[in-house]
Amino acid sequence: MSKQPHISVSAEQVSERVIVCGEPDRVNRIAALLDNPELLAENREYRVMQGQYQNTMITVCSTGIGAPSALIALEELVKCGARYLVRVGSAGALQPDIGLGEVIVAEGAVRDEGGSKAYVEAGFPAVANPHLLVALESYLQQCGAVFHRGIVRSHDSFYTDEEENICRYWHQKGVLGADMETSALLTVGKLRGLKVASILNNVVLYQQDVQEGVSQYANDDDQLMRGEQIAVKAALHALVSQP
Repeated sequence: MSKQPHISVSAEQVSERVIVCGEPDRVNRIAALLDNPELLAENREYRVMQGQYQNTMITVCSTGIGAPSALIALEELVKCGARYLVRVGSAGALQPDIGLGEVIVAEGAVRDEGGSKAYVEAGFPAVANPHLLVALESYLQQCGAVFHRGIVRSHDSFYTDEEENICRYWHQKGVLGADMETSALLTVGKLRGLKVASILNNVVLYQQDVQEGVSQYANDDDQLMRGEQIAVKAALHALVSQP
């Protein structure tokens, strides 16, 4: 089969079990936990690597920022035979009890992004695969990690004029945190028959300045990196535990 136009890999290079993340450099950090990691392709925002975890082949692919580029990756991974997909991402907390480096397991997501709405009306739910959810939570409980499970919100910009009011509204509804890709991946993954889940490392405290929080993450704050490692290991455990 010919290579996919954006992720630049073909079906024989992609495993059934995939981790996606926004940042290309995070692909390298995830691949460092795999045996015999190999760079398969790099094009635009998409970096694809592969290796083994507990004798199971795992593909890791970056998606860049936002729903449109994440959905391109999802569609092309599906064409290459992916069956299970876990997003290992970052989020900003919408509740004050969620600390930096603590992880959020998304049961579902508010669809405040435009990518999934190009596929199906907004009333279609964005929900995670229950088997992947159970496996993520099982690992987090076993390792004693602090985690939160519930609803997240996905959106298209950190810098809207009403961002403070929007965050306050969803905080009042009990939404745990915000990212930019989860709802699109859960929605379109379901439409394509893919089993999808999302685990997010909290990098911005509730009501903390977004730019300050993201800069802290980019500068490799130890606490945030530990949260990322926990999320990655939970995702790997969830993927290899599937039949």
